[in-house]
Amino acid sequence: MKIAHEGYPFILITAGPALLMFVFGWYYAGILCALLSAFMLYFFRDPERITPGLKDVFIAPADGKVIVVRDIFEGTQLNSDTRQVSIFMSPLNVHVNRAPCGGTVKKVEHKRGSFLAAYKDEASVRNEHIDMVLDTAYGDVLVRQVAGFVARRAVCRKAEGELLAAGERYGMIKFSSRVDIYMPKETSVTVGIGDVVKAGETVIGTLGGKAK
Repeated sequence: MKIAHEGYPFILITAGPALLMFVFGWYYAGILCALLSAFMLYFFRDPERITPGLKDVFIAPADGKVIVVRDIFEGTQLNSDTRQVSIFMSPLNVHVNRAPCGGTVKKVEHKRGSFLAAYKDEASVRNEHIDMVLDTAYGDVLVRQVAGFVARRAVCRKAEGELLAAGERYGMIKFSSRVDIYMPKETSVTVGIGDVVKAGETVIGTLGGKAK
């Protein structure tokens, strides 16, 4: 099982004490630490995904449940009318994030903020988050990694100028959180609130051949 490299410190810091506790005969504490280490292994899993080889589509950037689908003017990065889809990730979901489409990283910006529950609507702008703007064949696309009440750390592995393919890994958020994607207003959203999606696999929107 592939593990996201951000998880190794968490796995080691729980597996090491578990081993020592068993050595010294502190079995109950050792079992507790071993269970915690097993959860860390599960949480930081990074399974392979098969991204659909389709044109003019947007792929889910995160695993989880769709909690927002709406038309909105995105005024912080894009300054344009967009279609927003937000995905909430529970601690049981895979937390590795993937590019929703191919493009060049135009901007990466880390914004400090609050740590409200990630499913709250205001969390998208008030919580600590990382904005990644992609220059794509369809115009600029914004993907926002939003920290939540439990998740206090988002990681974007890419820098300005780097190329991303659709479905490529680009970062993760540690523990429960959400990812927002702002697509061109012409996008036909193909998911609804409550739908469960998979990063790198589920088509969440299509442009119907309107690529530039």
